[in-house]
Amino acid sequence: LEPLHPMYAADRACVNTLRQALDICDAVDPKRSGGMGIALDVYHVWWDPELAKQIARAGKRVLAFHICDWLVPTRDLLLDRGMMGDGVIDLPLLRSWMEAAGYRGAHEVEIFSAADWWQRDPDEVLVTCKLRHGAVC
Repeated sequence: LEPLHPMYAADRACVNTLRQALDICDAVDPKRSGGMGIALDVYHVWWDPELAKQIARAGKRVLAFHICDWLVPTRDLLLDRGMMGDGVIDLPLLRSWMEAAGYRGAHEVEIFSAADWWQRDPDEVLVTCKLRHGAVC
């Protein structure tokens, strides 16, 4: 289950916070038998004042970690995600919370960027992703 930013509440998702997603997981799988988990996408949850507490609560229920950055200004709410380090998300802090909660899985880069990164040479994008991940995440 992946909570989506509240900007999508009207037409894409009514689960907008990690707390809401975890409450659903608890209701469906109260014994934490592994039947329900969370995809944590920093683009959607970075702003949440309860994020540290809810990541700690999630623990092993976090099954995926999506990274990118929130640009200011954002030109398109869906297709203007920034490369790690180009925006305002404190990625090292979020990563530390994830690791403290026990997450050891993959970091999935999700740069939906129609006007910028999707226009670049794919090799440049991959090199930049690798460098930025090492430096920022």
